[in-house]
Amino acid sequence: MTGAGALMNEWSMTGGWQPGVSVGMVGTFPPTECGLATFAAALGDSLRAAGDGCRVGMVEVVDAPRTARDEVVYQVVRGDRHTVGAASSALNSFDVVVLQHEFGIFGGVDGDEVLDILEGVHRPVVTVLHTVLEQPSVHQRDIIEQLALRSAVLVVMTLAARSRLLSRFAVDPRRVMVIPHGAHENRSLPGERHTAARPTVLTWGLLGPGKGIEMGIDAIALLRTMIPAPRYLVAGQTHPKVRAASGEAYRESLQQRAAVRGVADLVDFDDDYRDLPALQALIRAADVVLLPYESRDQVTSGVLIEAVASRKPVVATDFPHARELLSGGAGIVVPHHDAEATAQAMGRILRDHRLARQMADEAARLAAPMMWSAVARRYHDMFAPLLSDYGMVGAPLLAGAGVRSQVA
Repeated sequence: MTGAGALMNEWSMTGGWQPGVSVGMVGTFPPTECGLATFAAALGDSLRAAGDGCRVGMVEVVDAPRTARDEVVYQVVRGDRHTVGAASSALNSFDVVVLQHEFGIFGGVDGDEVLDILEGVHRPVVTVLHTVLEQPSVHQRDIIEQLALRSAVLVVMTLAARSRLLSRFAVDPRRVMVIPHGAHENRSLPGERHTAARPTVLTWGLLGPGKGIEMGIDAIALLRTMIPAPRYLVAGQTHPKVRAASGEAYRESLQQRAAVRGVADLVDFDDDYRDLPALQALIRAADVVLLPYESRDQVTSGVLIEAVASRKPVVATDFPHARELLSGGAGIVVPHHDAEATAQAMGRILRDHRLARQMADEAARLAAPMMWSAVARRYHDMFAPLLSDYGMVGAPLLAGAGVRSQVA
């Protein structure tokens, strides 16, 4: 028996199918280093905590079989037709399937193996779209539209994503639901004080091209004469794919850029691994969170959600999620590739403590529905009509009436 098959047997033998709702999640999962894996782990934990007796198992997409965490019940190996085809059997053992989708996560051209995984699934499928492209290729559009046909519900995380999805893809709007990306509670701890000599601007996440760190460095250089000059902390390990291709050359190029701009003493690159509590402490210690992303396509940002949930003023480039979330005053949106506008925005927040407090207050107002506990409850509420329509036994969805009333 393959390692993947053995995982399924082990789950069944350990009592995983006691009465109660069971959720099969499909996608990447820690220790894979990517935003979807982090999201899947957090959502799974939150579903278990929010639902009485809810059990969650993970069908994990991997490059090669590996030792799996307890939550993993099956492994789909990219490009392995046997594991791809057999995944449906694992998923049919759950009441509901929640599939995390982003191009490149699954095997095949544009990740089209995801359609093969769903081929034999007879449970209600909820597909979470982490990316909705502005200009999809013909093949990418076909994948999303095929996913829509095979899913009871398509979940997007922002209104911008919903609008883009409906305008560029042939999907039934009655089956599209907006549920925000979750965030962990991260209020300042009682008595917690931060006494850094300089104000701190923080960017965090896996390091690689496209994150816009170059512009962040250039913006800090324009604040060099501010008293005290801000420190720019870039926290995160190099993305595994970038590291595999070129080692730490990209990080070194950024360090060189800081030196050339005369701010090597103000820019710190911290590649330490941090678990969630350590990362949250780092965010709490920041004065401003900077998201200088180059992409104009990003309709969902977990980093943005965590920053707002931590009640931190945000400066972000003009990508759709930032425009939507920060429009009420929780941050400032700046043009792409505009170091001067970015420096001016950061300087305003760092100099005007009243403005910073107003932004923190607006962030606190936004935070409650984004907490993972609230997000998990939204998913549980969505499951109820799906299970009713499927009769809890995987019967085909008839007309989708229950789903439509839920997502219209």
